[in-house]
Amino acid sequence: MSLPTSSAVFRNPILSAEIGDPFVFRAPDGRYHCLGTTAPDGFLSWSSDDLVTWEPSGYAFRNPPGSWATEDFWAPEVVESGGRFHLFFSARWHRNRSLRIGTAVSDHPQGPYRLDSDRPLFDFGYAAIDAHVHLGEDGRNWLYFVRDCSENIVDGVHESHLYGVEVAGDLRTLLGDPVLLLRPEQEWEFRSGPSWRWNEGPFVIRQGETYVLLYSANHYADRTYAIGAALSTSPLGPYTKIGRNPILESAPKGSPQADLLVSGPGHCSVVASPDGTERLVVYHVHRDPVSGGSSREAWMDRLHFEENGEPSISGPTLLPQPVPSGSRRPIDLPVQSGRSTP
Repeated sequence: MSLPTSSAVFRNPILSAEIGDPFVFRAPDGRYHCLGTTAPDGFLSWSSDDLVTWEPSGYAFRNPPGSWATEDFWAPEVVESGGRFHLFFSARWHRNRSLRIGTAVSDHPQGPYRLDSDRPLFDFGYAAIDAHVHLGEDGRNWLYFVRDCSENIVDGVHESHLYGVEVAGDLRTLLGDPVLLLRPEQEWEFRSGPSWRWNEGPFVIRQGETYVLLYSANHYADRTYAIGAALSTSPLGPYTKIGRNPILESAPKGSPQADLLVSGPGHCSVVASPDGTERLVVYHVHRDPVSGGSSREAWMDRLHFEENGEPSISGPTLLPQPVPSGSRRPIDLPVQSGRSTP
């Protein structure tokens, strides 16, 4: 039975709750789960059958007393491996107040997740954040992360760089040394100031024989925060940034009059629609589109590929659009954030 197309629509935001760095994954039972930078002591989560209607699930992970992590719980991501769900996140290490990557595990996609170590996962000797794990179709696994600009200074400029490294099946053992993949170099990546620069929030997908690395640049609280893409034929590069970056930025495509209605779209994840025929990009934008800042909410738009193989994102969208392909019921949602349309 087909859905009545007149009502099978949604509009952004998909989550108007306070959330940054949204990560969405689909569990084996078909239900979607969304986590993000949400709480000072861990990560709240939501669940959905259709990527549009979300229900709060409470804490997926709450930092226990006395753990190695103290604050700044950022950018959670979950992968399923070995019959368990593995949560990767960033937080500060009590030993030196430096940012590190940690892990927690659960037998259930919604948690609760429990720390599986009394120390950070990988201590590279420098601040590291934004872990992303890509499980290869050939059984090999790859970890991508950010060498954070808080401690990485190049010629007097604080810079965040993207790295990649192969990891074993336990997702805990490095197979080699991290490789530098990306650093700020395109003009649009310098727009939020001269002394601090960012390439962060990696997310890798495979399109045919091409590895597509989506990333964000500029300061997350600035209106210039945006998403770029780089391509490679190998998981560890070399990656080449595409010339028409950024592929998602503040001004909605074709709507120049709306450039103050959307601010700072970035730090995305990619997930398939319920029937698997579409790819959706979930990202955050500032809840105050005029001033930017740290208060954010989750939006979603479609990912496409051009004839030359480069990715494009159909957004940010302010108007109603069809629900993800295969959604089980029609949805007609009101605007959740109070924004007017152009």
